[in-house]
Amino acid sequence: MENQLGLVLKLLFLSALLSFLIKYAGPNLSIPATATNALTIILLPIAIIAIALLWRFQAQKQN
Repeated sequence: MENQLGLVLKLLFLSALLSFLIKYAGPNLSIPATATNALTIILLPIAIIAIALLWRFQAQKQN
């Protein structure tokens, strides 16, 4: 139970930190509104998750 509570608190803290950064630091970034930047922002998280899952699958396959 304590482990789950720790996980929930970590997620809550990281979510609040990310929200703070988006709200206050985001407008200070000068990212041009181009199609390339939009595709990168949309597809990068998907690619990172796919790589992580593939890496995990390969590690599980070896065991």
